[in-house]
Amino acid sequence: MTLLRQSETVRLDPDRLDELFLQLGHQAAEDVVCRALEELAARLTHVERFYRQGKMRDMRKCARSLGAIADQLGMEALARVARDVSGCSDAGDAVALAATLARLLRVGEVSLTEIWDEPAY
Repeated sequence: MTLLRQSETVRLDPDRLDELFLQLGHQAAEDVVCRALEELAARLTHVERFYRQGKMRDMRKCARSLGAIADQLGMEALARVARDVSGCSDAGDAVALAATLARLLRVGEVSLTEIWDEPAY
């Protein structure tokens, strides 16, 4: 038996966060980022739950909004995979959707950890 270990590399666009901090100021931007990260974590949970419940329309909607939030924070990989989940759902490809959703959950976990490890602004 072979065990395949899946790991994900994520890309963060620090310019997005820099821009946010310049526009809003340190405290306000920090509050926005914290709320956005909480929302991302919640939406990752919702996407998975909707999938398991067979609520594909809700899952797709949640994945799209998750991608939009990730894009605003410069979480490029997470935003891209969220779009891929929506695309697989639109195509009706159940196998690709299952695989892409699993990847979304992995990338989401790594992305949330990675952004917390970014240097303070």
